[in-house]
Amino acid sequence: MSKYKVGIVGATGYTGSELVRILIHHPSVEIDVITADSRKGERFVDVHPQFSGIFDAPLVGIDEIEKHDLDIVFLALPHGVSMDFVKDHLNSDFKIIDLSGDFRLSSPDVYESWYKKDHRFTEGFEAAVFGLPELFRSKIRKAKLVANPGCFPTSAILALAPLLKEGLVDKKHLIVDSKTGVTGAGNKAKPNTHFPAVNDNFTAYGVKKHRHTIEIQEVINAYSGEESSVLFTPHLLPVDRGILSTTYSKPSQEVSEELIRKIFNEYYDNEPFVRLVSQLPSLKQVRGTNLADLYITYDERTNTIITVSVIDNLVKGAAGQAVQNMNLMLGLNEDEGLAIVPLQP
Repeated sequence: MSKYKVGIVGATGYTGSELVRILIHHPSVEIDVITADSRKGERFVDVHPQFSGIFDAPLVGIDEIEKHDLDIVFLALPHGVSMDFVKDHLNSDFKIIDLSGDFRLSSPDVYESWYKKDHRFTEGFEAAVFGLPELFRSKIRKAKLVANPGCFPTSAILALAPLLKEGLVDKKHLIVDSKTGVTGAGNKAKPNTHFPAVNDNFTAYGVKKHRHTIEIQEVINAYSGEESSVLFTPHLLPVDRGILSTTYSKPSQEVSEELIRKIFNEYYDNEPFVRLVSQLPSLKQVRGTNLADLYITYDERTNTIITVSVIDNLVKGAAGQAVQNMNLMLGLNEDEGLAIVPLQP
C-alpha cells in the first residue's frame, strides 16, 4: 500500500526535529522532502546529529516543494513567514498545517494588534481552521489549511473549554497561570534564554501583553459562543520542555467537585490524548508525548474552580498535535503514529 507523502518546511528548529522524530515511525506516511533555506545543501543530521543513521535526508530550498507530489505540508516557520508560503500555495493540491501563529486569530486586525506585524495574506483567515481536535475535529477533517494551536493555548483551552461551554463560570474573570520550558522560545539564543539567565532561576514575562492571551480568549469564545476575558501570565522554568498551566475561575452557579468532574469526564472520556488524573500532574508524566493530563478540583473556601494541565510544549503543544491534525485531514486513525510512552525520569 502506498504511503501519503509529506513535506516539512523549516527543518532547523525544535519543531522540525520533533516532526521528523514522530513521522519516521508513522505507518501511513513518508517524509518526501524537507527544507531549510539557511542550511540548503547540507543534510538533516548536520543540523540534528541525534538522527545519525536514522534519518539522513538532504536539506533543500523551499522552492523545491513544488517539484514533489505531496499530500500534506507542515510549516515549521516563524511567525510572519508562513503567511507568504500559504499565500503562494493555498490552491496547491496538498493540504497545509501551519505551526506558526499567522492564521490562529480571527482577523488581520487582531493579528497585527498582538503580533505587531503586517499581515500579507488576509484571505487565509477565511480558509484556516483552528487545529485543536478535541474542540474542532469535524472542521479539521474537511480543512485545506489548519492553524496549529500555540502551546500555552493548548494547555489552557483544554482546561477551560468544558467550564465555558456549560456556562459554569464567570466568563469575565478567568485567570491562566502558566510555566514553560526554555524550548518554547525556539532554538535561537536570546538574552533571556541564555543559560546563566535561565539556570537556577524563575521569571515571569509578557505580563498583560503576551500574544497567546488573545488566542486563548478568542478560541474559548468561539467554542462557547460567549464573550470572555482572560488574564494570562507565562513564566519561564529552568527546564528543557513542558508546560504546566493552572487556571482559576469563579462559578456562576452552585457547583460541587463531583459535578465538575462529571462534566470533564463527559467531555474527555473518549479523547485519545486527554487524561483526567486524580493526582496533581507533573511535566515528566507527558514528556515526549502527545498527551495532555488534566487535574480538576473545587476550593469551597474561596469558591474557586482550579484546573492544572500539563503538556509537552513540543509535542501536544506543536509537532504531535500537528500529526494528530494530519491524521484527521487524511482520514486516518487519529492516534496513528502517536502511541508514545512518556519518558520518565
